[in-house]
Amino acid sequence: MSPAVPFGSRLAAALRAHGPLCVGLDPAPGTLARWGLADDVEGLRRFSGTVLEALAGRTALLKPQVAFYERHGSAGLAVLEQVLADCRSAGQLVLADAKRGDIGSTATGYADAWLDPASPLAADAVTLSPYLGYGSLAPVVEAAAAHGGGVFVLCLTSNPEGASVQHARPTGSSAPSVAAAVAAQAAADNARLSPDGSPGPVGLVVGATVGEHLEATGVDLAAVGGHLLLPGLGAQGATAADVARHLGGLGPLLVPSASREVLHAGPDPAALRGAAGRLAQDLAAALR
Repeated sequence: MSPAVPFGSRLAAALRAHGPLCVGLDPAPGTLARWGLADDVEGLRRFSGTVLEALAGRTALLKPQVAFYERHGSAGLAVLEQVLADCRSAGQLVLADAKRGDIGSTATGYADAWLDPASPLAADAVTLSPYLGYGSLAPVVEAAAAHGGGVFVLCLTSNPEGASVQHARPTGSSAPSVAAAVAAQAAADNARLSPDGSPGPVGLVVGATVGEHLEATGVDLAAVGGHLLLPGLGAQGATAADVARHLGGLGPLLVPSASREVLHAGPDPAALRGAAGRLAQDLAAALR
C-alpha cells in the first residue's frame, strides 16, 4: 500500500494478511551469543539480515529495539538505517521502538528523525513516552498524521516500576489514573485525526500481562480508536489465552508482540519463520 494510506489502515490490513503478531528485533548480547554471533557491528548486521530474510513481508509488524543498535554507536545506527530501508523495500511495516518523549523543538526533532519519509531513520511508527505530559507529544502526533505514520504511547506497561506512575491518582481525588488519562487523550486525538472511525494514528502500549489492572486503573481501551501493542508474550509470561481473556473483545485492534519467543528459534531462517507463524496462528485462534 502507498504510505499515503494512514498507518492505522495499513496496520489493520497487515494484521488481516499475516495474523496478529509483532516481532521484536532485539539483538541483545545474550541473543547474539545464542546465535553464535559476536557482540559487535558485524554480529548486529548478520542478526538483522537473518531476521529480515525470515520475516520481512511475512509479518504484520517488525519492531527493532533502537537501544540495541545505539549501543554500537554510529556504526550500529547505520545498521538500523539499513534495516529500515530493507523493510521499506519489502513492503514490511516497521515500528521503531525508541520510546522518545520531549518538549517543543526537541519533540519536533524526534518527529523529523523517526517519521519524516526523507529521514534515513524513517519508520512507519515510533514508540513514545508521555511522562512529560501527553500534550508534549503533539509535534510527533501531528507529524505522524501528516506523513501517514503512527505512534504507540506507553500507557499501562508490565514492568513493576511502571505502576508507581501509571496507576497513580491525585491524592484524595476522584480524578482518573495517569494511565486512564493517557488513554483518554489518545482517544481524543484519534477522534480528531480519524473522524471516519478507521483506526487512528495513536496507538497505546499495554503490557500483555497487565489485563487484571485495567478495571482498577479505569483505562478504557475500547474507546481509544487506535491499535494496542501488547508486549510480554512468551518469555515475559503472557500467553495467547491471557490476551484473549483480558482483551479479546478488542481483537482487530490488538497487536501482541514477542521477541525472545520467536528469536530463540534462530538463527535458521526457516525455524524463525515457523516460530512466528505458529505464534500468529495461536493468537488468531485464541482471539477468534
